[in-house]
Amino acid sequence: MPRFLSFRDFDWVLLGFVMVICSLGVLEIYSSTYGTKFATTTGTPLYVKQMYWILAGLGLMFLASLVNYQVLLENAHWFYLASILMLLGVRVFGEKQLGGRRWIRLPGHQHFQPSEWVKLVLILVLARYFTLNPDRETSFFDVVKAGLIALVPMLLVLIQPDMGTALTYLPVALMALFLGGIRFRHAALILVIAGVLLPVLWQLGPRLHLVKQYQKDRLVTFLHPEADSRKTGYQLEQSKIAVGHGGLTGYGFRGGSQTQGNFLPEPHTDFIFAAWAEEHGFVGAAGLLLLYFMVLTRLIQNAQTAPDRAGGFVVMGVVAILFFHILVNVGMVVGFMPVTGIPLPLMSYGGSSLLFTFLALGIVMNIRMRRFVN
Repeated sequence: MPRFLSFRDFDWVLLGFVMVICSLGVLEIYSSTYGTKFATTTGTPLYVKQMYWILAGLGLMFLASLVNYQVLLENAHWFYLASILMLLGVRVFGEKQLGGRRWIRLPGHQHFQPSEWVKLVLILVLARYFTLNPDRETSFFDVVKAGLIALVPMLLVLIQPDMGTALTYLPVALMALFLGGIRFRHAALILVIAGVLLPVLWQLGPRLHLVKQYQKDRLVTFLHPEADSRKTGYQLEQSKIAVGHGGLTGYGFRGGSQTQGNFLPEPHTDFIFAAWAEEHGFVGAAGLLLLYFMVLTRLIQNAQTAPDRAGGFVVMGVVAILFFHILVNVGMVVGFMPVTGIPLPLMSYGGSSLLFTFLALGIVMNIRMRRFVN
């Protein structure tokens, strides 16, 4: 490490909040899968595998903090090209699970999900695009080009199909446009175009293989899940019951009847917040959200102290993705948003999502450690 860099400049406070959330996630994965069908799906308990992913993520984060982020920005276009090729490779070599072809099988019965890593690549490539010529005003051509940069991988992910991950690319593009100085008339024009195209895509989506019928059903059912509580509305109904059942203080560790009774679907992944709320109540749910608030606040502070505009862009891109994940996941489990399969950062079980988050945090640390470098 160069002599002007020191791990004393590492954001240990941020790491502390992150590790607390990860620890709560491991405990909740253990609790929510104890005595259920999810505890015996693999030879190794899921909560143990999650700890392995956390350790791997920590190593990845520290490694990412040592590579100058300017080098990453300079090669962002190559990363983008590699990402597109990987998404195309999923169509050819991907393994089909749960009705979608989203993963590439690796040795050791592991799976790699390229769409997760595209989020970080989008952050880098859009940060480089909008900061390459800082003195030039953002034109409508810039807005269109930035939109196309995000649209290409988004379409490739939609046809997997994986609407949840595809939607996470939107906040990255919107944050980049906002920080890049999009003009009001350009933003208004985009809203008008989106308003015209969305109804068309809603009707033609299944024919174009961009939206599946079950995805459309989910988007509609969340408004009235009780109308089809045994099929399309089942997940949302059970999630709302679990959250409400928790009351003020919850039923304690391994005490949730909805979770332990196998009524709550995917309690260790998409609906882990519902399982947490049932066991720890409103107090526990509010405490968890406060931890996430502290993480986001700390990230914004790091963006404000970034050594250059590009560094600030990158950190705020990470903020946009994490905030979107938290907002949609929590909104989903309480019935304010449709079921989209977006995991809760640092808590939901899964290697690709967890490793992406730690890698993104490693780049944030990278930027923070260089804030005093001229």
